[in-house]
Amino acid sequence: MNARRAAQAWLPDCGDAIWIDHNSIAVLSTASFHSTVGLVGGYAMTSAPYNRGSTLPVDLGPIPDRPGAHRYVLCHQLKSFDWRARNACPHPIGRLQDSQPHVRPVESHTG
Repeated sequence: MNARRAAQAWLPDCGDAIWIDHNSIAVLSTASFHSTVGLVGGYAMTSAPYNRGSTLPVDLGPIPDRPGAHRYVLCHQLKSFDWRARNACPHPIGRLQDSQPHVRPVESHTG
């Protein structure tokens, strides 16, 4: 499979870290939602040091290649994007740790 076809087959899923317009996003919505609706929902991510000790960001832990730096999910910045139109792509960190209890899928509820 060539690189272009592989990129077209990619579909973000809950727990993925992705890039959209030079912003890193922690994906909360599911792949089936993304393929059906065309939007991805998630929280902004940052490594800005002023987030340490704040009550809103969730500390995902240290960044391996940056001593003293941590990665944070900004829970007060829930966003949705048309991931195809914004040329979303996988973030180098890949998936967030499945053991992190704050990463849960956003699922539709039917009666």
